[in-house]
Amino acid sequence: MRLMTRSLLLLTLIIPALSGLRLEAAEKSKPLNFVFILVDDLGYMDVGCNNPDTFYETPHINGLAKSGMRFTNGYAANPVCSPTRYSIMTGKYPTRVDATNFFSGKRAGKFLPAPLNDQMPLSEVTIAEALKEHGYSTFFAGKWHLGPSEEFWPEKQGFDINKGGWSRGGPYGGKRYFSPYGNPRLEDGPDGEHLPDRLATETAKFIDAHKEQPFFAYLAFYSVHTPLMGPNALVTKYKEKAKRLGLEGQVEFAEEEQVFPVKEKRKVRILQKHAVYAAMVESMDRAVGKVLKQLEASGVADNTVVMLTADNGGLSTSEGLPTSNLPLRGGKGWLYEGGIREVFLIRWPGGAKPGSTCDEPVITTDFYPTILDLAGLPPKPEQHLDGVSLKPFLQGEEPLHREALYWHYPHYSNQGGIPGAAIRMGDWKLIERFEDGRVQLYNLKADLGEKQDLAAQEPERVNQMRQRLHQWYKETDAKFLQAKPGGPEPWRPEK
Repeated sequence: MRLMTRSLLLLTLIIPALSGLRLEAAEKSKPLNFVFILVDDLGYMDVGCNNPDTFYETPHINGLAKSGMRFTNGYAANPVCSPTRYSIMTGKYPTRVDATNFFSGKRAGKFLPAPLNDQMPLSEVTIAEALKEHGYSTFFAGKWHLGPSEEFWPEKQGFDINKGGWSRGGPYGGKRYFSPYGNPRLEDGPDGEHLPDRLATETAKFIDAHKEQPFFAYLAFYSVHTPLMGPNALVTKYKEKAKRLGLEGQVEFAEEEQVFPVKEKRKVRILQKHAVYAAMVESMDRAVGKVLKQLEASGVADNTVVMLTADNGGLSTSEGLPTSNLPLRGGKGWLYEGGIREVFLIRWPGGAKPGSTCDEPVITTDFYPTILDLAGLPPKPEQHLDGVSLKPFLQGEEPLHREALYWHYPHYSNQGGIPGAAIRMGDWKLIERFEDGRVQLYNLKADLGEKQDLAAQEPERVNQMRQRLHQWYKETDAKFLQAKPGGPEPWRPEK
């Protein structure tokens, strides 16, 4: 009798334990979900996890960084929006299909710009299509800007649901950042509803509705792109904050490099204090918080990878000059670090160590192969030609270092950037200007602000890096500036 009692007691202890183990194993075997968050025009120095002294308040993005890995040398594939968005969707440098400027951007300067393809070809197998092939439900909200007409919009590129993605690069219809939106892919909400909150709400609804199946939610904020508009209460908050911090009356602008003739000398913002822009940043951060909170509420936070980045650097030299990227030089539209270095965060529960950092240079082409690798799905090497999986970094392993990262911007931007290209090899970065072929060389480890051009002092390094850059031009069929009718010929790399 005593033996039977002990046996029953053991069974009462063992069965729940085994059930718990089976439940844990089942949880681990569930496919990972993915939430990808892309912020428009957000500067590297605009968020607290990169810049503790930032004027703006980003507690939810900071919290995301603390719960995952922060890449300190993360880059956009281009200093403006559409090309970087293309690189994320395809895993390719946009140069391969001549998608090298924001779509429809054909400004001339001293020369004509390079030919521009203003659509993401339907032949591309996007990351959404790759995941959909394996049973993922797919969702898009926000800014698309990857094609001029419906046949190129999210529904035709692998997304089951599209809330707000169409041809335009900003919220330019209706009341713009407030409802009514005048957006053919987003129903109007109550009058005055705020766009970033609405996009987050739609994303949260999708997450909760699909919590029992694998999903891919892509939230591409229109924020913090112009027009500069924010909720009145937050604008007032930051005006008062600027006064409290003694920022009123301080020097806000400095002279910037003049790239092509303008009526007035171009300026660059050197002080963060723009109240409306600050309100836009905080509103976007609150929307990020709403999505993260929904992951918890839906019980899928521990099984969902969250990625967050931006499409180009902060807007510091044009269109109101709302933010400062210092100590980074330049901003949106420039090949300097202020135009291409981005906030770059990945939270992989159970995979990436919370609060960890990685200093290895990475770029937006890497997201596609990383997502497939984390999902345990086969790679598409014919598709993501230029990206590599970041899974080894996330696991704290020592991966093979790639030789270089590249940027190619053969255009004149309204922000004043230089038509040119850049290559980063280790700590060294070389910029090649397309008007005349001049080069600049910087050691980013010693000179993050790109103030000291070392090209004249390092001729062998310049030659090596230019050769590799020119080889990349050939590999990607890069295009260059064109002569105006009857005008002089621009510089061309040697064939």
